Amino acid sequence: MDTQAIEIWLLDDDDIVRSTTAQWLRLSDFEVREFQDARTLLSQFHADLPCIIVSDIRMTPMDGLTLMAECLLQDPNLSFILITGHGDVDTAVSALRDGAFDFLEKPFDPNRLIQTARKAIQTRKAQLQLATQRQYLGDLHGLEETIIGQDEQMVRVRQQIQTFANIDTHVIVYGKTGCGKELVAKALHDASPRKDKPFIAINCAAIPSDLFESELFGHEAGAFTSAHKQRVGKLELASEGTLFLDEIESMPFSMQIKLLRVLQENQLERIGSNQTIHINLRVVAAAKQDLQNMADFRQDLFFRLNVSQIHLPELRHRGSDIPLLFEHFCRHAIEERGGEFKPLSPIDLETLTLYGWPGNVRELRNVALRYALEANTSVAKILAGYQAQEQINTQSPLPLSVKVQEYERSLIDACLRQQKGNIQHVLEELQLPRRTLNQKMQKYGLNRGDYLD
Repeated sequence: MDTQAIEIWLLDDDDIVRSTTAQWLRLSDFEVREFQDARTLLSQFHADLPCIIVSDIRMTPMDGLTLMAECLLQDPNLSFILITGHGDVDTAVSALRDGAFDFLEKPFDPNRLIQTARKAIQTRKAQLQLATQRQYLGDLHGLEETIIGQDEQMVRVRQQIQTFANIDTHVIVYGKTGCGKELVAKALHDASPRKDKPFIAINCAAIPSDLFESELFGHEAGAFTSAHKQRVGKLELASEGTLFLDEIESMPFSMQIKLLRVLQENQLERIGSNQTIHINLRVVAAAKQDLQNMADFRQDLFFRLNVSQIHLPELRHRGSDIPLLFEHFCRHAIEERGGEFKPLSPIDLETLTLYGWPGNVRELRNVALRYALEANTSVAKILAGYQAQEQINTQSPLPLSVKVQEYERSLIDACLRQQKGNIQHVLEELQLPRRTLNQKMQKYGLNRGDYLD
């Protein structure tokens, strides 16, 4: 883990203890800033700083607990670690309820300090990332409101959309199921001079082969047995606008030559008619695999469509965008259906990052909707439910570490619910030290107040 991105602010009024502790941390590649008194540290602190604080409790004139309260007032998400003498353990345990990340009892093992600091930095990084994402989501404008993402691949996709929109050529959009190919096609249309004209979408895989020609070209009344009235085809409806052909690789081979002729001549005839209809349309085709290497896809049609290409990455290759999109979908669901946004716990963030997302953005949106609208749930719990119902590709299972943590979370949640938030009874039933329970509740985003009568 890169520990240099976030500093450790170390506070102790004992010069020898402070310098020795700082040396231990620096030998483990941490960046450390030393402070001798709390007021000096507080004068330099403000919200959203890339730092954690490690502070002694017993100091004058401002002690560590007062400093923690002041810092958490400015930044409730700050990771604050307390160092305490034997007589202050009860006070430090109480401080955990007030927002402390952890405490170390003197004399402490340097390795314990290093492990605790790494966890605190990991938590701080995740929190700062979420804060940055919220700011990004709040500042969305233009194309970014539709094609959301800070990943460099998505920045390039937006640049391509802006470039291709005004060229008015055919485009092939490549991407796996659920990556947002139709969203990109609509964005191309909306950014083009054709934006005030029709955008017509067809899923080629959903049309029976015997109805394909009628769907595209239309027909006259009486053209065949079931043709009781005239029908205008999708090609004609899309004239002057954009025709989106999703899963074009599923188009029957016999239809491909007919589509090619329309694109070459800019005209068509309805089934059962000899009248030529002139059209002017742009085609955006979407495919899950390279059309040029498909034996049952006409190469002349491929070359006609392949003027420009846009490749959409799979969601698992957009790691930094996953929490961002998840929060966006959650907030959108809450705006539409009501409710309150539930901050993601560290285990939820870990699950979002580790899971493979075989259903890509579409699957992420569905999980976010469930998370936003269901009380007392977690990302891992929702995904585990999907897999149990075989609703998703089981070749992308939840990692073992996530399954173990979700099981542990569910046990603590059930016990808190059964004991109606009585912490002492929970400690006795689970046979856990008070400090361990506090740490796990913080880790899993479990709040005692949610279980009280």
